[in-house]
Amino acid sequence: MSTSGSLLFEKWKKQQAAVEQMIPLIGSLYRDHGVTISFFGRRLLNNSAIDIIKAHRYAIQMVGEELEASKSLTLTKAMINMSLAPVQVDLGKLCYRFMRVGGDPKAFLKEPLASVNTGKGSILKEPQDIVLYGFGRIGRLLARMLIERAGSGNKMRLRAIVVRGVDKGDLRKRASLLRRDSVHGAFSGSITVDEAENAIIANGVYIKVIYANSPSEVDYTKYDINNALVIDNTGLWRDMDELGQHTKCPGASKVILTAPGKGTVKNIVYGVNHQDIEPSDTILSAASCTTNAISPVLKAINNEFGIVSGHMETIHSYTNDQNLIDNYHKGDRRGRSAPLNMVLTSTGAAEAVTKCLPELKGKLTGNALRVPTPNVSLAIINLNLRLEISKDEVNNYLRKMALNSPMQDQIDYTTSSELVSSDLVGTTHAGVVDSLATIADGNRLVLYVWYDNEYGYSSQVIRLMLDVVGLKKLVVPET
Repeated sequence: MSTSGSLLFEKWKKQQAAVEQMIPLIGSLYRDHGVTISFFGRRLLNNSAIDIIKAHRYAIQMVGEELEASKSLTLTKAMINMSLAPVQVDLGKLCYRFMRVGGDPKAFLKEPLASVNTGKGSILKEPQDIVLYGFGRIGRLLARMLIERAGSGNKMRLRAIVVRGVDKGDLRKRASLLRRDSVHGAFSGSITVDEAENAIIANGVYIKVIYANSPSEVDYTKYDINNALVIDNTGLWRDMDELGQHTKCPGASKVILTAPGKGTVKNIVYGVNHQDIEPSDTILSAASCTTNAISPVLKAINNEFGIVSGHMETIHSYTNDQNLIDNYHKGDRRGRSAPLNMVLTSTGAAEAVTKCLPELKGKLTGNALRVPTPNVSLAIINLNLRLEISKDEVNNYLRKMALNSPMQDQIDYTTSSELVSSDLVGTTHAGVVDSLATIADGNRLVLYVWYDNEYGYSSQVIRLMLDVVGLKKLVVPET
C-alpha cells in the first residue's frame, strides 16, 4: 500500500474508533437525560458507526468540509458530564465551530448550551399514551419510530394499535410486517408475540392489538389506556364529524389524521403553520406527504422572492391504492397495473398548500404522475416570481434555510450529481432540494424537491405529535 493510502486508512480507522465510542454516549444522553443528538438535522440515535461517519462527510455539502469525529467525540463526552434539560443538540454545528476555536470543550459548550444546562427533568410528568388506528405503511413506520424513541427523553408511549377483523394468524402476520419491510429494511431489535393477550412486544414495548371495525367499538380504558392521542392512519374518516368518533371513545382525547383533512379540520405542515395549533384543538390533520414536501420550500421562496403563480407536478411512487395488475378501480386510470405503467392522476397537494399558506391561494396548480417505484417521490415546482433571480442566489438561500433556519428539519439540500431516488429512502426531512437541477431565468424558477413519501412524511407526523402532547424540544445551538 502506498504512503498516501496508508495515511487515508489510518484516518478512517481513527474516525471509526471515535464514532464507536460515541454510540453508547449518544444512547445514554437520550435515555438517561432526554437529550437528542443530531448532525445537521440528522438524528444519530441508533445509527451505526458507518452512518455516523457518513454524517461527518455529509458536512461537505453543508459547510464545505468533512468534520472530525474525534472532535465530535470530545464534545459528546463533555455533554455527558453536564446537567442538560431535554433538548435537541445539533452536534454537527457545534463540531464545525469547535474545529475553528478549539480549547477546552466544557468552556466551549458553556455559551451555546447555557439555556439548557439547567438540570430540568422530563418535559412531561407522566407518559403520553399513543394509539395507532390503522397499521399500514405509515402506521408501521410510526410504530418503529415510537419504539426507537422509547426512553426518558420521549414520553410518547405506544400502547395499542387498532386493526379490522380477526383472521387466523393475524397477530403473527402483523408482527412480521413490523419486523420486515421490503423498502425500509429489517426492524432494529427484537419482536415477540403474546397470542394469549393479543399483544406485540417490540424492544420491551408492550403493544396491545385491538380488533374493531369502527372507533365506536373501542373502549380504551379497558386496556388501562387514558387520555390517548389517536393517530388515524386509515384515511377512512376525514372531516370533523367523522374523526370525532375517535374522541368519543373512552380513554381517547385527541386525534391526528395522517391524510388531508376536509372541511374545517386544520391541515398542519409542521415547520410551516404549526403555530396555528391551539390547546383546545382535539382534531388535526398532518396533511399529505406531497403537501409536507413542497410547503416549506414554497414558504421560503415566497418569503424571500415573492410567488406570483406556479405549477407543481409530483412524480410519485405508486401506492397501495393502485392495482398490482389491471382491474376495476373507482378512480380514473388507477385501475391499470402500477408496476407496469406511468399513471397520470390528480393531486390535491397544490390546493392543500393554501390551507397552511393562505397567501398562496389562487396562485398554484398541480398534477401527479404515479411511476413504478415503491417509495421516494419528486416534486417539480415551476414558479413565476415577483423578483428576478439567479440559480446561485436561490441555491445559496435554500442552503441557508436547510442549515440554519426554523425550517431546518423540513428542508434538506443536496449538491450530489449522482443522487437518485433510492438514495433518499429513510430521509427524515420533508423535502430535499436538488440544487444541481435548479433552473433560474429572469423571474422564472424551477425547483426539484425529492421526498421520502413514507419515512419523511412519518417524521413530520412525529414532529406534530410531539408538539400536540407538549414534548416539543428546544434546538441548540439556536438558528
